[in-house]
Amino acid sequence: MLQLYQTEGCPHSKKVRETLSELGVSYVIHNPRLTGEEGGDVTNGQTHEELTELGGEDQIPYLRDTNRGEARYESDDIVAYLEHHYG
Repeated sequence: MLQLYQTEGCPHSKKVRETLSELGVSYVIHNPRLTGEEGGDVTNGQTHEELTELGGEDQIPYLRDTNRGEARYESDDIVAYLEHHYG
């Protein structure tokens, strides 16, 4: 299962969402903060806690691929990973 920790207004998150849609890949979306900037207002405490515990950083977008045991930060790295494994 793919899980994307992101924010709706973040252009980097949008890039990842568009790639997922173009590839026709199903995923679960989590919105831990209002903005894509580190330290932005937390809107979902539980999801924010998961983000920081799982990835070790308060940074989005963050993609977890539980089927492959992989995780990525940085939209360009995430897009390259998705195209390689799901393209």
